[in-house]
Amino acid sequence: MDRVLHFVLALVVVAILALLVSHDRKQIRIRYVVQLLVIEVLLAWFFLNSNIGLGFVKGFSEMFEKLLGFANEGTNFVFGKMNDEGLAFFFLKVLCPIVFISALIGILQHIRVLPIVIRAIGTVLSKVNGMGKLESFNAVSSLILGQSENFIAYKDILGKMSRNRMYTMAATAMSTVSMSIVGAYMTMLQPKYVVAALVLNMFSTFIVLSLVNPYRVEESEENLQMSNLHEGQSFFEMLGEYILAGFKVAIIVAAMLIGFIALISGLNALFAAVLGISFQGILGYIFYPVAWVMGVPASEALQVGSIMATKLVSNEFVAMMDLQKVAGTLSPRAEGILSIFLVSFANFSSIGIIAGAIKGLNEEQGNVVSRFGLKLVYGSTLVSVLSASIAALVL
Repeated sequence: MDRVLHFVLALVVVAILALLVSHDRKQIRIRYVVQLLVIEVLLAWFFLNSNIGLGFVKGFSEMFEKLLGFANEGTNFVFGKMNDEGLAFFFLKVLCPIVFISALIGILQHIRVLPIVIRAIGTVLSKVNGMGKLESFNAVSSLILGQSENFIAYKDILGKMSRNRMYTMAATAMSTVSMSIVGAYMTMLQPKYVVAALVLNMFSTFIVLSLVNPYRVEESEENLQMSNLHEGQSFFEMLGEYILAGFKVAIIVAAMLIGFIALISGLNALFAAVLGISFQGILGYIFYPVAWVMGVPASEALQVGSIMATKLVSNEFVAMMDLQKVAGTLSPRAEGILSIFLVSFANFSSIGIIAGAIKGLNEEQGNVVSRFGLKLVYGSTLVSVLSASIAALVL
């Protein structure tokens, strides 16, 4: 009963926070919100509790384990015994495999498998979420292609999109994570939480956007089509591009980690010297009630809230590293809720990544996205809170 009450409280809090920034409450279609919520609760139970769902998760994680093993071969060839001896562990074991996974995604894109999957799942989703087909396609394509690469698929139609559609497209990219980075997450979190979060975030995004950014898509707007990412390229041109793109992502993540961890360490020392409490400790108090509302036991909410805040101000990798340090002291329930929350790109640095990617394709729309940057982070964080709260109901 306590779980149900917490779940209802979390829904009320998320709904109120979403409605506070909603641009047109009269356009909200409650039927679709309820419909999506029921589906998401069932999916949470399926992936986290049912034997079939857990079997699916196990199979998915084993597949990524195999892929990471193949990636390990390439890393060993370049870095030799450094990898076997556990040196530069994070870069070699977590970041380098992104290159291989990115190459695989490129191959599947080139042989036209991914476009078929994206359209098939997107079409089904558009029937249950009350949104346009393009928004549904985008939810799947951003999950597979990633924040930056995803918008290249829509480069020919970006200039024709309304402001509302641009918010939805950008918010979806920030609320989900790319498959190329899932393997890296699975080395830091329990695979079942990563897989569950991938699915839950997609549906949570639809629910939150239905409240924050409700609008109707005109029939004429549904004719907008995705473009072929690599039209006219040979196989090896495409492969080289994806391999370099994967390495670029790995280096960017490494640079962000170096900078953010150093800054947080400095801020912690400064705040501790001046106020007697670390910067993360202060953030923990700010996020304490959010963690408790999500279903984290009160005795652990402060610690969990601190890691949640770290993710928001830095990125999910920094927060996952913090979680690894304290995972043994947390209850399985608190660890599961926090893990689900961490699997998304909802942080301040993502504003620059998404706005920059869009601006490179269409400067005007890039400026539009930059202007509602804070609202993007706000909405995407609500998505993470909702996904974690729904997971808490069944954990």
